[in-house]
Amino acid sequence: MVIPQHVAIIMDGNGRWAKKQNKPRSYGHLIGTDNVRNIAIKADELGVKVLTLYAFSTENWKRPKDEIDYLMSLPAVFIDKFLKELMERNIRIETIGDISALPVNTLNVIRRAMEKTGSNDGMVLVLALNYGGRSDIVQAVNEVIKAGNVTSISEQDISENISTRNYPDVDLMIRTSLDYRISNFLLWQLSYSELVFVDCYWPEFDEKRFLAAVEEYSSRQRRFGGLL
Repeated sequence: MVIPQHVAIIMDGNGRWAKKQNKPRSYGHLIGTDNVRNIAIKADELGVKVLTLYAFSTENWKRPKDEIDYLMSLPAVFIDKFLKELMERNIRIETIGDISALPVNTLNVIRRAMEKTGSNDGMVLVLALNYGGRSDIVQAVNEVIKAGNVTSISEQDISENISTRNYPDVDLMIRTSLDYRISNFLLWQLSYSELVFVDCYWPEFDEKRFLAAVEEYSSRQRRFGGLL
């Protein structure tokens, strides 16, 4: 089986899953947070090098304040419960997105986790927080312009300044909840990714379903615009 180096996941459907259980949306987000651990461990076991999770988009600020506040508390919940295990597995936590806009407590927790895992050289768990694909590209262009003496901007210029410049492009993008869109996620990096849309909500997306998605990826022929 061919294992993708970089897997990206849109973790969608926590609230709708909770509604099916007659629970508040917050319950779905909490169970979804626990599932981050399950999928990260499975990805690591399979040999995935980078796992990027769409944790909070630039558009998510439109949600009700009480839901946003709860979502902002979840990084601390995740790190308190699972940091020791991530350290044991040599997993490094990194982020993309404008994390400076996050609440101070959330930001401090994330920065401590990044510092604690910073010397780990195993799988990289990338949390996309306050992230938007369009703003990512704009930021990359602005970085090129700041460098000076710019008469034109190449694809290489953007690739060297995009937020994921230290990682390979995404091989496999998975979205749960049966919405068939990429929702402003990694627009530059998904150019030649294989896309898998899964017919379950994120809290239901277990290790078997993740393996099935990787197997689906492995069965496809990637031509990158050429011929085999």
